[in-house]
Amino acid sequence: MASIARTPSVPARGPRNTVGDTGEDTALDLAVLRDRARGALLGLAVGDALGAPAENMKPSEIRARWGRITGYVAENPAGTDDTEYAIFSGLLLARHGSALTPAHVETAWHAWIADRDEGPFRGAGFSERGTLENLRRGLAAPISAQHRHAWSDGLAMRAAPFGVFAAGRPVEAARLVAIDGSVSHDGEGIYGGQAVAAGVAAAMAGAPTVSVVAAALAVIPDDSWTARSLRRAVAVAHRGERAVRSAVVIGGYPWTDLAPEAVALAFGAYAAADGDFREAVLTAVNMGRDADTTAAVAGALAGATQGARAVPPDWATAIGPARGSCLPEMAGHHVLDIAELLLPGEAGKWARHPAAAPEREAYALATIAEAAP
Repeated sequence: MASIARTPSVPARGPRNTVGDTGEDTALDLAVLRDRARGALLGLAVGDALGAPAENMKPSEIRARWGRITGYVAENPAGTDDTEYAIFSGLLLARHGSALTPAHVETAWHAWIADRDEGPFRGAGFSERGTLENLRRGLAAPISAQHRHAWSDGLAMRAAPFGVFAAGRPVEAARLVAIDGSVSHDGEGIYGGQAVAAGVAAAMAGAPTVSVVAAALAVIPDDSWTARSLRRAVAVAHRGERAVRSAVVIGGYPWTDLAPEAVALAFGAYAAADGDFREAVLTAVNMGRDADTTAAVAGALAGATQGARAVPPDWATAIGPARGSCLPEMAGHHVLDIAELLLPGEAGKWARHPAAAPEREAYALATIAEAAP
């Protein structure tokens, strides 16, 4: 894989309504943004690791095995493909910013995944496999997204970095994530990613829970399956996780990675907890289904709302650099480093500075592909 000698600066973004221009307010706002950015991506990874053992399970099966999950139940908790694909999209976004194009995304898929020895590729969803098959056949976006699982939650699981980058600008977050998704998803799969990206962008700006949900709904068609499911989930969220699950789960359907279902479960968990990080993530985990993704999304939303300080320390410290178990090229990257790269230039400056701690310096000099064609 091609690499560059330094981490590129994030391109100019245009007006922001979350960061002041000068003075003490700017420093304060940047500190708040950093905490929320770190909370969003750390929350994603924590939710992913907490939910992974419960993936594809029913609540009754979860209770029979663990009672109610209240923390890690795996011996060595780690993020799955959800975390590694979020890192993938975060690095791509840090490279191109608002200038991101489908060609950049397609080139990155080839450079980082399709044209390389994919390794075990454990945990990857059907949408990713379908995309890779099409890319390896020489199909380009958006044709590469024409496979049987273009409606999956594979874009939603990697959407949070776009909300971090476009903090306070949900429409821009939705635009950018749709560009990312054009290679791998279509229709409801795109809408699910847009809802998550917009929700995180609103939460990054300090929006209350109800406004975060409204921002997500505002960027997707009112009559879409995703919007209908999301509205049903949040309407009954005050009644708890059983009501949320009953409102949106497609009973008897064998696949749990439906974007309209998974995104609605995640927002329902977030709304039921009124943005509280611990409760949002555990609610998502204990509902089962695609629990790693629903908990990752709920964790990203709640982490952006409350910041990294809301993540329980024992949960946070268990998250290390990505292992590359799904995407070998993502091994060694930490979600907190991605969060720094996506912040405005001055806020993320330390992560790129030669005097940074050795592991940060190694990260900053590491593998961001020259994805521009």
